[in-house]
Amino acid sequence: MQQGTRRAFLQGMVGTGLLGALSWSGCAQDYRSTTGKKPNFLVLITDDHRADAMGAMGNPIIQTPNMDAMAAQGVLFTNAFVTTSICCTSRASIFTGQHASRHAIYDFNTHFTPEQYADTYMERLRRAGYRVGFAGKYGVGPQKDLPVDKHDFWRGFAGQGRYENKDAEGNLEHMTTRMGRWAGEFLEGCSADQPFCLSISFKAPHCQDGDPRQFIYDPKYENLYKDIMIPPPPVGTDEYWEKFPAFFRKNNEGRKRWEIRFSTPELYQEMVKSYYRLVFGVDVVIGQIRDQLQRQGLADNTVIILMGDNGFFLGEHGLAGKWYPYEESIRVPLIVYDPRIPNRLRGKRRSEWALNIDLAPTILSLAGVDIPQGMQGLDLSPLLAGKRSLWRSDFYYDHRIGIPTIPQCEALVAGRYKYLRYTQSEPLYEELFDLKNDPHEIRNLAGDPNYAERMKTIRALFEMRKSGAK
Repeated sequence: MQQGTRRAFLQGMVGTGLLGALSWSGCAQDYRSTTGKKPNFLVLITDDHRADAMGAMGNPIIQTPNMDAMAAQGVLFTNAFVTTSICCTSRASIFTGQHASRHAIYDFNTHFTPEQYADTYMERLRRAGYRVGFAGKYGVGPQKDLPVDKHDFWRGFAGQGRYENKDAEGNLEHMTTRMGRWAGEFLEGCSADQPFCLSISFKAPHCQDGDPRQFIYDPKYENLYKDIMIPPPPVGTDEYWEKFPAFFRKNNEGRKRWEIRFSTPELYQEMVKSYYRLVFGVDVVIGQIRDQLQRQGLADNTVIILMGDNGFFLGEHGLAGKWYPYEESIRVPLIVYDPRIPNRLRGKRRSEWALNIDLAPTILSLAGVDIPQGMQGLDLSPLLAGKRSLWRSDFYYDHRIGIPTIPQCEALVAGRYKYLRYTQSEPLYEELFDLKNDPHEIRNLAGDPNYAERMKTIRALFEMRKSGAK
């Protein structure tokens, strides 16, 4: 194992907790190229893309044939999560491999320090000789601080951007289509002589804030799902909203957005279908990019990673948006397609917990680049290689964005139990859920005397993981 990889692994043991299994030795060396040629990387990040909004994750309605093909040809992580469920913080964690409490990006106006940016996977690869490009929603810091000069190709933007744009001829160009065009421009400048890394940060399926249409899909997909009835969420009625304490229900941003999107059956149908159409648009672009890789002779050496930056409530618990550490908000899709993986390992589903902080160390490991000591995520490459390895059995979550209408919270997901607390509540409000017997997180066990000892134990573990995440 490389020295940097081992350091990251040991730090992960301290910071996240691990479940013993079999040997760690060997990593992914048994399938990597023996030619000495470094792999290319295509890192695809979707926005507000919940885990079950993909056919490969069991959704029988949504159409994602290209994502499903990657899952069938690569490795699908069925338990992928984010450590903070909001775009700016999660993307900072993806870039740095760090928990939010270490990189300290909790808002939309804070950028990386020069020292922090130097240890992002993008900059590490650039210094290792990669041609590095970025397209789409950068998500970290204001426009004036974007790292344009740190990229060989830059089509990134600060803020949310808009779905409806004009092409050079004045015709409508949907943002997702535009990102596909940008990806094509980058790839046209690539060759087999220099490895590359292109990060594409989609806006979809994020809503268009302030627009009553919310999920603005490409008009050519208008008839998609037209004659389908989307089942209502199993915990989407007012009964479940009323289970929240009074402080949470007061002026809550998630409830305000629920009113706009899901407060009637008709709204629910239109909004979810529109959300699904945005995901389909991303899927189309993925297919186009893969076709171009094939045409240029680059496909056989290009690793493709697809992950959502956070999950999304589609009415569950009477909420819209994300932020809170319930399953719909923190679970995301994650596929790693490495064309060098032998056939016997293709189409595998790994149930180990993978986190957004794992992407950076995994990319660097696959590239043969040292992993900096400050990265806290784990290298996923042993799992790609079919190994059984030491792995995490719990992880720490926090959300500290300073918006009064979004209560701040922290959580520990530990085996079958999830512990969470709302840090600004007085007295401190805690929740404990048994995810095995209560997967929809309905029954709060925190005040149940039968769980007093478990609460004592999990609080102690929570404090330990919180300290280790700094």
